[in-house]
Parts: sequence; structure tokens; C-alpha cells
Amino acid sequence: MQPLASEQILFQGSDFADWASLNDTIMGGRSRAGCRVTPDGLVLDGELVETGGGFVSCRSPRLQPPLDLSPYSALQLDVEGEGRTLKIALGCRDGAMGLTELIPGGLRWVVDVATKPSGLTPVVVPFADLRPTVRAKPVGLPLRFDPSGITRIQVLHSKFGDAGDLNPGFRAGSIRVLIRSIRALP
Repeated sequence: MQPLASEQILFQGSDFADWASLNDTIMGGRSRAGCRVTPDGLVLDGELVETGGGFVSCRSPRLQPPLDLSPYSALQLDVEGEGRTLKIALGCRDGAMGLTELIPGGLRWVVDVATKPSGLTPVVVPFADLRPTVRAKPVGLPLRFDPSGITRIQVLHSKFGDAGDLNPGFRAGSIRVLIRSIRALP
């Protein structure tokens, strides 16, 4: 019998140094937000414009080699999220010889998470809750999430939820989200 894994901190403090913003401007939107490392963690702040797009995000660089999180069952993000519903998106190798990476916009495994209006929200993301999507639209193919090959982690605030519907927790305007840490949980 294999011993149980203990939690593992993946990102905190300067570990976020190579993270970058990706906003709706890639599709013609007008939101302006950036990511910066502070002593408290990674801050996503700026102005979110719903018309023509409606999302801002921070994402990790492409993780090479991919993270092997197969001994774990979930991620925990410690976030100060202004009461917003955030979307957590993971890129991973797939069982289709990497073909999903060739899909424009990429296949991502996502879940929506609510945050408290103020203070810290420890957000737990069970791998079993992740759903495959491409550009905020659910994918109906029988794909399997592979925790042994995580290639990217992204935190978004989008007008679309994980099921492709409008996000009821979406708020345009000024945004400031602080990601204090990301850890893997057994």
C-alpha cells in the first residue's frame, strides 16, 4: 500500500514571478488588467469591460515538464476575490496524443468557484469536478482529466461560467483579486 501524499505548495510568493495576464483583448475586448507579484502573492488588477469580451485572467507559463499531481485529488487556492465567482482552468496532457493542445484556444479543464466578499477564501478544486471546455463552451467528447500532466494553471473572472452560461457572479468594472497560494491536496 502506497503512503498517502501530504499537501504540496505549488505556487506562493516569488513562485508566481513568471505568471502573466491574458485578457479579452485577444478576441477584440477592451478589458485592461495585469498580474504582478507582491509580498502577499499574485495580484490581478485592472478594469473589466463586459462589451466585446468580458474576461481577465492570470495564468502560469507552460509548465515544462508538466506537473505530476496524480498522488493528489484537488487543488486549494487561497484567494481574496471580492465576492466574485472565479473560474479555475487547468491545461493538461490528454490521452489523445496531445491533440487537444492543437485546438485553437486550447482545451481547458474548468470549474467555477465562489469567493467571500472580503478576506481570504480557501477555494478547494476537486479534480473530479473539472469539466472539459474550449473557449468557455463545454466539450461533449468522452475525455478524461489526467492529473499526471498539468501543463498550465489559470485563474479567470469571466462573464461565462464553466457550463458556458452567463456567470451570475460576474461584475464588470474595477477588479483586484489576490492569489496568496496554490497547493495540491491529497
